[in-house]
Amino acid sequence: MAKQIIFTYDGKDYTLEYTRRAIKQMEDEGFVARNIDDKPMTLLPALFAGAFKAHHRFVKQDVIDEIYAHMPNKDKLIEKLAEMYNEPIISLMEEPEDTAKNVDWMASW
Repeated sequence: MAKQIIFTYDGKDYTLEYTRRAIKQMEDEGFVARNIDDKPMTLLPALFAGAFKAHHRFVKQDVIDEIYAHMPNKDKLIEKLAEMYNEPIISLMEEPEDTAKNVDWMASW
């Protein structure tokens, strides 16, 4: 099961999660995770907002910003978001289970 952050804000339940599709959308919008140290004012809020894309993509940015402003322990939150963000990327590179459908391939050089 994918890692999630679940909370209630202003009477509404939220589930934050990253999927391959959500990460691709973030990348298409210019998000580059390795630049977080260089542009924290831009990318840390973008990392938080990106976690809404899987289940709450129509939540307005001002609501996301308000929720972020009211989240305590931001250092731990960012740590957990980074861990969640990496999970779909790691799964992209996992070896498939050994099945009859696996493809044998070789390079031609």
